[in-house]
Formats: sequence, C-alpha cells, structure tokens
Amino acid sequence: MFWYDATYVILIPAIIFTFIAQGKVTSNFNRFSKVRNRRGLTGYQAARMMLDANGLRDVQIEQVRGSLTDHYDPRSRVLRLSETVYGVESVAAISVACHEVGHAIQHAQSYGPLKVRNSIVPVVNLASSLSWPMAIVGIILLGSGALIGDTLFNIGVIAMLAVIFFHTVTLPVEYNASRRAKDQMEELGIIVDGEEARGARKVLSAAAMTYVAALATAIANLLRILAIRGNRD
Repeated sequence: MFWYDATYVILIPAIIFTFIAQGKVTSNFNRFSKVRNRRGLTGYQAARMMLDANGLRDVQIEQVRGSLTDHYDPRSRVLRLSETVYGVESVAAISVACHEVGHAIQHAQSYGPLKVRNSIVPVVNLASSLSWPMAIVGIILLGSGALIGDTLFNIGVIAMLAVIFFHTVTLPVEYNASRRAKDQMEELGIIVDGEEARGARKVLSAAAMTYVAALATAIANLLRILAIRGNRD
C-alpha cells in the first residue's frame, strides 16, 4: 500500500524527539508551577513590570482559556496569558509570561527574524496544507506517465521548504525572547535568587526544544517525500 512503506522510518527520530520535547515542557512546567516565586508575583504582574520597564505601557494584557496558550498578538498589541499563568504566583507562570513579553519587545524594536516570520505566516499556512497533497498527487501522476506530475511534486517540495524556512526563522525568535526574559527577570528583580533563576531557565529551555523538534519534523517530512519519489522512479 502507498501509505505503508519503509520511508516511515525516516520520521521515527523526529517523532521520538518531539515526544521527549513535549514531555520536558509538561514536566518542567508542572514542576515549577508548584514552586511559588519569592516575591509572590503573578504572571500578569511580572509581565506588566517587564512591559512597563521597556516603555510598553500601551500593550494590554488579557487572560485566555487553557494551559500554555500564552501568546503575543502583534496586530492588536495585546499579550494574552493562559489561566495557568495569568493569576498564578509560580516560577513557571512568571517565566512563561516574561517570555511572551520578550516577543512584545521584539515587535517594538522591529527585531528582524520576527518581522520575517510574521510576514510569511499566511504563505506558510497555505504551504503546510498543500505540501503533502501536491507532492503525493504528483507522484501518482508520474506513475501514470503524466508529465504534470513532476511539476506538482516540485510545488509540493517547495511548499515543504517554505515550512522548513519558517521553523528555521522561528528558532532565533524564540531563543531571543527567552534570553530577554531571563536577563530582565533578574535585572528587574522578578526573580530574586539562584534557585528561581535555575527554575526559569529549565522552563524556558524545555519550551525552546519544541521548536527544534518542529524543525526536525519538517525536515524529516521532506526527506520522506523525496525517498517515496525515489522508490517509485
């Protein structure tokens, strides 16, 4: 069967890495969600402190449902914090909140990689939905001798490359936001001792791994479709 072939083995390392990364995010967030920060600051208060210290008093903070649904919306200039972060006084909550403030600062300072990532989001959303269908239809048509199959396959590959580029650009955006968060949490006294700093680093480092895993999965998908094409030539 077309869908059950040996090329699935290419995805296994990326899948394992993704499970490990997600497991680290969950375990570290849960662990440090139980550790109250010494100053008793909520995620909201920590985010507000960091925003104000960087002249971003006009950026609003809202609470949204869910856990780890935190994000900064550059279009409306609103920082949205999840229920497990907004009003919570844990080391994990303030770490996540300050990471998202890092994105708000990037936006205010026109940080290059963020501008690139935001500008290609619509294209990448389309590319991610079309990449596999175009590539697979292309392979099927090539098998029947239709020359257009080669064109469709190439379009699918280009779409996958666009997704890989997006994930590649995302890495410096996320790592930079985490670095800003860690530095300013210490400078502003949001965290007050080495133990809290270590906890913040673990939470933020674990989250960064998920973006590396996403890139690895995108690359594995490209290698797999190329292998499928090679097996049918």
